[in-house]
Amino acid sequence: MTQPTDKLTIYHYPVCGTCRSAIKWLETEGWELDRIHIKETPPSVEVLQELIPLSGLDIKKWFNTSGEVYKELQLKDKLAGMTEDEKIKLLSSHGMLIKRPIVTDGKRVTIGFKPEAYTEAWSH
Repeated sequence: MTQPTDKLTIYHYPVCGTCRSAIKWLETEGWELDRIHIKETPPSVEVLQELIPLSGLDIKKWFNTSGEVYKELQLKDKLAGMTEDEKIKLLSSHGMLIKRPIVTDGKRVTIGFKPEAYTEAWSH
């Protein structure tokens, strides 16, 4: 029987193959998913301020560096001169700037999809 704690929040982009692979992996493991469309509803500044530290990753790792928006805004050259607050505001303003999917249970966070990282974080 599924426990109430068997629910994860996933910020994803439905047409993203990586996101679809992550969802399939998580569902195969028995997770119930609260899906949030990252482009339509990007995480707020407050949510990012909670999630980024939980991920254990530098904020630079949260940027989708291969995405069109990242390139259009020429962020490769600009990020180094920005404060962490400015980076978080930028991420929250445009879901397509964020590396995806973001998966969290409120205590842990993973970004992107690597089966070995998911096995470590999300295996039952």
